[in-house]
Amino acid sequence: MDRSFFSTMKSYTIMTFGLFIYVFSWTAFLIPHEIAGGGVSGLASVIQYSTGVEVFYSYLIMNAILLGIAFLFLGRGFGFKTIYCIAVTALMFKFLPLIPWISDIDDKLINAVLGGTLSGVGIGAIFLQGGSTGGTDIVALIIAKYRETSPGRVFLYCDLVIIGSVFFIPGKELSDVIYGYIVMVSFSYVIDLILTGNKQSVQIMVFSNKYTEIADRVTKELGRGVTAISSTGWYSQTDSKVLVIVLRKSQMAEISNIVREIDRNAFMSVTTVMSVYGQGFDQFKAGKIEWTKKQKES
Repeated sequence: MDRSFFSTMKSYTIMTFGLFIYVFSWTAFLIPHEIAGGGVSGLASVIQYSTGVEVFYSYLIMNAILLGIAFLFLGRGFGFKTIYCIAVTALMFKFLPLIPWISDIDDKLINAVLGGTLSGVGIGAIFLQGGSTGGTDIVALIIAKYRETSPGRVFLYCDLVIIGSVFFIPGKELSDVIYGYIVMVSFSYVIDLILTGNKQSVQIMVFSNKYTEIADRVTKELGRGVTAISSTGWYSQTDSKVLVIVLRKSQMAEISNIVREIDRNAFMSVTTVMSVYGQGFDQFKAGKIEWTKKQKES
């Protein structure tokens, strides 16, 4: 119970910090220099530049409409975290501008790069905890759940239209659209870097006399399968089991804690693996397999 509570608190603390970085990138670098961006925040900023309506209001209204989609496709757990993120983000959009710190860099290009980079860092931290700020984040996570594609690519396609709409605002020029695309590219690159690194897999071999306890906790707490291979210690001439576990690199800290808590004298080897397919990892691409069969038949 305590472990679950602290794990939840840690998750929400990281999400809150990520939200602060995300909103700060807008209030300090992008909005003051009227630079557009992607997602619902970007659309809300475009509305503010054209009508004067604060980002706070349009952001809330648009995300309220999209929340139903998150509940339908991604479950209640995701929906609750999304509600939290949307509410906190909206409040930060309302109150962070009261902080008198705004980028005094005159170059729009530098502000666009910094704003896009910080946005990617913030959203990446939120995604790693299973949260979302709504909008195109929801679209990206739904597509990533059912189809093997990078979230950055989804953002790229969705944001092209949003940022391109800046061109139709009176007083704006093509250069303003280009700055928005720079924000989009910086954001997509950073978030892909964060999330792709998190998807890397490792194969772990655990040598311990307490293999039963370790295997039970790995399956229950990490939700990963464990294979126990019969082994004989040649020096001691004793029979035991070697645990073989494949999991995400991001789970390394968790499994290390489990092994350390159960058996501090355990021996553990870690190997990086590529292209892991199956339940809990990437799915086989049926289309490519079918195409290969057709080539062989021809």
